Amino acid sequence: MPGEIPVPSIPSSEPFVVMAKPVGPLCNMECSYCYYLDTAGFYTHQHQYQMSDALLETFVRQYIAASPGPVVLFVWHGGEPTLAGLDFYRHAVELQKRYLPQGWTCWNNLQTNGTLLDDEWCSFLADTHFDVGLSLDGTRWLHDAYRKDRHGRGTYERAVAAVRRLQAHGIQSDLLCAVTSAVAKEPVGVYQALRNLNTGWIQFIPIVRRAPNGQITPESVTGEAYGHFLCMVFNEWINHDLGRSNVQLFAEMSLVWSGGTANLCWMAPTCGRVLIVEHDGSVYACDHFVTREHRIGDLETSLLNALVDAPVQRRFANEKRDRLPAQCRSCSWLMVCNGGCPKDRFALADDGEPGLNYLCSGLRQFFAHAEQPLKRAMELKRRGVSLETIMAELRAESLARWKGVGRNDPCPCGSGRKAKQCCWSLRP
Repeated sequence: MPGEIPVPSIPSSEPFVVMAKPVGPLCNMECSYCYYLDTAGFYTHQHQYQMSDALLETFVRQYIAASPGPVVLFVWHGGEPTLAGLDFYRHAVELQKRYLPQGWTCWNNLQTNGTLLDDEWCSFLADTHFDVGLSLDGTRWLHDAYRKDRHGRGTYERAVAAVRRLQAHGIQSDLLCAVTSAVAKEPVGVYQALRNLNTGWIQFIPIVRRAPNGQITPESVTGEAYGHFLCMVFNEWINHDLGRSNVQLFAEMSLVWSGGTANLCWMAPTCGRVLIVEHDGSVYACDHFVTREHRIGDLETSLLNALVDAPVQRRFANEKRDRLPAQCRSCSWLMVCNGGCPKDRFALADDGEPGLNYLCSGLRQFFAHAEQPLKRAMELKRRGVSLETIMAELRAESLARWKGVGRNDPCPCGSGRKAKQCCWSLRP
């Protein structure tokens, strides 16, 4: 039975996170770019996607015991995790309190589309100090083009209403924007729409999907388009919004360039410290690798600390570093990219070596564009310069850098290419 697995007496050697899927791939929406709904094919014999109370208790008890502490991070994901119902999360919080050692704390994060968040939900999330990540693709028409409910209706109004309802209960949600081929064409409009909701935190997640024949799907963003999107958003943010909003990627770059270690798994040298626990207790290597070959165990027969430190999982983690092509290993931006997410490393390097990130060209363009102004902003901030003054200085420096530069002149970024072939569209 699920509750009979012994609790680990020794926690994992390193911190790790578990992303729990209490209703598996079940969702009340049909987003055209979703990578997760196909996993429902694993469970054709099941009629219900719901983690049982016994399995929930096993998960909470195991995870807390396996964590080095003193903070345990619970991430609730899907599908749409609110379909598990409020009572499920009330019980989860009760179990956390029951098994949490004295002096330890739990941090809960709910990743949701927001459509089911009424006042009762928001009151519970506020009272129990949940953080909330809410998916919102910028403007109404872009969001509704991809993020439809089961009846084919757009969900933008419901998502924005959820953001406002959460704010009324004192919760500032983390806005997750999927960068599709269409979203990438409107970087400033998308960014401003998200910023104007005043939640303070935005994530941009590139959509890269392949059809069964290996071809890139139409909604996927190209490397070049993603790089241009990031550059345009960065310009708007660093020139006008320092201190007003935070963009996850920019914050992570600042952390790395300050001598720290990235929190984002795709920016880290290795991966594998974020496990997936499905509604039936199955444990997988990664959210983007919920496949039969990446199933590493289950909660009924294995311990989480044993699975995250298992040789097969460590091999999975280290392959990200060990299979880097030479082009990556010699790249100027290796420390902030580390080859990117393994799911996107299916392109060929310039010399034909496999394993290059499909988004590489765009990421290189963006890192080159952002490095100088971001490091300058960090330096000025360390010196105690006000944010308004920093933004004014950066705007003035950008104008001076482009003064007198024509389309056929060398690009001021130092790439050696003509401005019209490089950063012309990014000039102030």
